[in-house]
Amino acid sequence: MTYGTKIAWDDSVLPFQLDASGMRGRVARLDGVLDGILKQHNYPVVVEALVAEMALLTALIGQTIKLRWKLSLQVQSDGPVRMIATDYYAPSVEGEPARVRAYASYDEDRLVSGGPMDQVGTGYFAVMLDQGEGNEPYKGITSLTGDSLSDCAEAYFAQSEQLPTRFSLSFGRASGPNEPEHWRAGGIMLQQMPKASPRIAKSDGDGDILKASDLLDGEDGENWNRVNVLLDTVEDMELVGPSVTPADLLVRLFHEEEPRVFDAQAVRFGCTCSEDRVRQSLSIYSAKDIGTMTNENGRVTADCQFCSAHYDLNPASVGFEATQTGD
Repeated sequence: MTYGTKIAWDDSVLPFQLDASGMRGRVARLDGVLDGILKQHNYPVVVEALVAEMALLTALIGQTIKLRWKLSLQVQSDGPVRMIATDYYAPSVEGEPARVRAYASYDEDRLVSGGPMDQVGTGYFAVMLDQGEGNEPYKGITSLTGDSLSDCAEAYFAQSEQLPTRFSLSFGRASGPNEPEHWRAGGIMLQQMPKASPRIAKSDGDGDILKASDLLDGEDGENWNRVNVLLDTVEDMELVGPSVTPADLLVRLFHEEEPRVFDAQAVRFGCTCSEDRVRQSLSIYSAKDIGTMTNENGRVTADCQFCSAHYDLNPASVGFEATQTGD
């Protein structure tokens, strides 16, 4: 379903560089992507907000990975929202859209009054990178911290990557003429460009959690502070962007920082599940194991948590002792 007329810069990530201050970043706008993700489920509004924020972070961070790589973000907590998982699939070839998918696991009877982060308890924020066959996957984690998922992402980059990083995000339900209410999201990611050698943090930060300011001093610190003061002037409607292009927003915020933009990356909702993948995942089980998975109707079923696709298989056709090849 498409809401109204699609805006040219919706569902895209625009990379940029601030030459005067040695910063890089991305501007993201999501509309149809969020529709594709959220319409698969019937989440409460506070859970939808967490999924929307996580999807926006995934698009902003994922734009930097190489072709055919996969980036995954994950939150695990002991709160009412137990898990939020997202995947970003980089294009197979230049010029194709990237794909994003996301879902959340939660206990509805444990949801509390308050905002989205009130639903998240103690746990961790993880970043995982799959560079393809033959390469060891990377995983980095940091404790859940701050007042938003973007605070957690900033802490991850400070701690695990030693890269000062800042996110400014806006997301929520929007509507327009002849349009039903739907989710829109937009944001900016700023990052200090890495030096030839990693910088050693000058302090331990706030408790055990490093912050961007702990990694910078001298001219770099001055540049970082100046650019963040400029970013603080952004308005929510500018971030969401139905009337302001990403390039115009960068000029408005950072014209004295000499912004330079690169080719935008299109982003779409997309799931990689398929019957073949389900069969592959079941191929490690014996006929006895498959028997324990067979329901009262004599079928083996599986549901994709990301897109809610339902698979209904003949138990004799799955597992390494399969005796039939179909249905």
